[in-house]
Amino acid sequence: MNEKHLIIFVKNPVAGRVKTRLAAGIGNQKALEIYLHLLAITRTVATKINCTRHVFYSDEIDSDEWDEDQFNKHLQKGDSLGDRMNNAFETVFTLGAKKAVIIGSDCPELTSEIVDSAFKALAKKEIAIGPAKDGGYYLLGMQKPLPFLFDDKQWSTDSVFDDTIVDLMENRLSYERLPVLSDLDTIYDLHLLKGELGN
Repeated sequence: MNEKHLIIFVKNPVAGRVKTRLAAGIGNQKALEIYLHLLAITRTVATKINCTRHVFYSDEIDSDEWDEDQFNKHLQKGDSLGDRMNNAFETVFTLGAKKAVIIGSDCPELTSEIVDSAFKALAKKEIAIGPAKDGGYYLLGMQKPLPFLFDDKQWSTDSVFDDTIVDLMENRLSYERLPVLSDLDTIYDLHLLKGELGN
């Protein structure tokens, strides 16, 4: 098995339960359509990368578009997003990962080249991190489990990236900062997809 492992966090695509901030402006069904498009983008990015791939579902493991020949399927475990991410990293390191990278399914600008650059960075640095324009991060990579990176964070706020960098500096961990990208969470982010959706 490849020692590079990619963790992909997804929500089960159910209207009214995905992209809720976006749905407030455009309705649940349209928000679901956009989320399905984001999942397709993420899936395409992942399949171009030479690595062991894992999909971690929010609620239940689906028989869906994620081909079981290409993606190992798991259920997210933990109360907070930090707990769930930490548990996912622990899982893949237990399965033999030497470099592990986590991404979500909210970033239409993400490319396979960026994810590859994160794995390459982990040959020299202990951490790879991709800052999002909203103050969070769209990617985090590491060479071993580091549970403290997921403690004492206000998830889904604009302080997450900065607080994580403080943790890295305080613990003297070397890190590679990747390009800043946009997540698609609100109606103001929609311009990123308008052309592709024909709106």
